[in-house]
Amino acid sequence: MAGTTPPFARFEFMIAWRYLRARRAEGGVSVMTWISLIGITLAVMALIATLAVRSGFRAEFVDTILGANAHVTIYNAAQVDGAGRIDRSIANYEDMAERVRAVPGVIRAAPLIKGQVMASAGGRNAGVEVFGISAGNLETIPRIVDPQEAEGDIALFGGDAAIAIGSGVARELGVVAGDRIKIISPDGVKTAFGTSPRVKAYEVVYVFTAGRYDIDRTRVYMPFDEAQSYFNREGVADELEVMVREPERIDAMSVALLEAAGERALLWTWRDASGSFLRALDIEDNVMFVILSILVLIAAMNITSGLIMLVKNKGRDIGILRTMGLTEGAVLRVFFLCGAFTGIIGTAMGVLLGCLFAIYIDPIFGIVNALSGGGVWDPSVRGISFLPAKLQLGDVLSAVGLSLGLSFIVTIFPARRAARMNPVEALRYE
Repeated sequence: MAGTTPPFARFEFMIAWRYLRARRAEGGVSVMTWISLIGITLAVMALIATLAVRSGFRAEFVDTILGANAHVTIYNAAQVDGAGRIDRSIANYEDMAERVRAVPGVIRAAPLIKGQVMASAGGRNAGVEVFGISAGNLETIPRIVDPQEAEGDIALFGGDAAIAIGSGVARELGVVAGDRIKIISPDGVKTAFGTSPRVKAYEVVYVFTAGRYDIDRTRVYMPFDEAQSYFNREGVADELEVMVREPERIDAMSVALLEAAGERALLWTWRDASGSFLRALDIEDNVMFVILSILVLIAAMNITSGLIMLVKNKGRDIGILRTMGLTEGAVLRVFFLCGAFTGIIGTAMGVLLGCLFAIYIDPIFGIVNALSGGGVWDPSVRGISFLPAKLQLGDVLSAVGLSLGLSFIVTIFPARRAARMNPVEALRYE
C-alpha cells in the first residue's frame, strides 16, 4: 500500500533523478538546473576562498607580531631626575630580568636599548629604529633567526661594530651583507658648545626578511653593550623585552609579571600594540561572512525558480502519480530530492574548487599579478609581504553547512506546492 511506503524510498530517488535529466522539449528546466548548479558552485567556492584567505592573513599577521616583537614590554613609569629630565630607564635591569624569567610561562626576558636614528650609505639615507640587544637574545627571536629570507651570518653579530638590518633598510640604502653604513644620532657627544650629533660606521653582518613591512623597513639590531655606549645609556636599559610560552594567555600573566618587575613597572602587551587592528579584522571577518552568505542565498534561490518551472511542466505527471497511489509526502520528497541533488552537487564542486584555490593561491596570484602588470599586493599597506591562505576544517564545514542548509530550505516551498496539487485539476485539460 502507498501508506506503508518508507520515506525516501528508492523509486523516489529514481523519479527525482529522471526529472533532473530533462528532455530536449523541456530544455528550460535543464537550463535553470545548470544555472542553479553553477551559481551554488561559484558561491561556495568564493566563500571557502575568502574564509581561507581571512584565516591565513590573520595567522600570518599574528605570527609576524609574535615572531619578531616582544609579547610583553616592561618599562618603568616616568620620574624626574636631578636635572629635571623625565627618566624611564631601568638601572637594575639584570635583577629585574631574573625575576621576570622566574615567572611561570616566561621563556625569555631580554634588556633592550631603543633609539630612533638615521642610517646613511652611499649618499642614501633612511630613518631607522635601533634595537640594542645581546647576541644570545637576538638568536632567540624566531622571525629573525629563521626569517623568510636571510643574507650574511647572524653568528657574527656579537662584534662591537657589527649590526643586523631588515631587508627593507638594505634596499633603501642599497647595501648588502658585508657593506658598512653610518648610524647618525642627534643626541651625541656633549661639549661646551652643546650636543653634537654622533656618527659611527658599522658593518652589516646579517640582513633578514621577517615578512612584516614595518619591521623589515625600519629595524636595525645593535649589540646591547654597543647600544648603551652609542645612546649614552651606560649601566641602564630602556625596557625589558619578554616572550612567553602562550601569548594568547598574556592577560592572565599580567599581574604576576608586574609583581616580579617591581613597583614602578608598567606593561605593554602585543594585544595593546595590535588590538585595534585585530578587532578590525574580526569585524571585517563577520561582515564578509554575512555578505558571502547572502551570495550563497541568492544562488540557492535559483533552485526555487528551477523547481517551480519543473512543477509546472510536470503537472500531468504529478496527477498520474497521485492517482496511482503516491501520497503528498512522496511527491514532496521527489521534488525535494530534485532541489537537494542540485544543492549537494553544486556544494561538492564548490568545495573542490575553493580548496584548490586556497592550496594553489600563490601561482594563481602570480598569474593575476603578471596580467595586471604587477603591484597588486602592496606590503606597505597590508603589512605582510604576500597573500596567505590557510584552509581550516571549521571554515570548510561552515561553508558546506550554510550552502546545504539554504539549498534544502528553499527547496521545501516548491516541493510543497507540487505535493498539494489536486490531481483532478492537474489532469482536467490533458
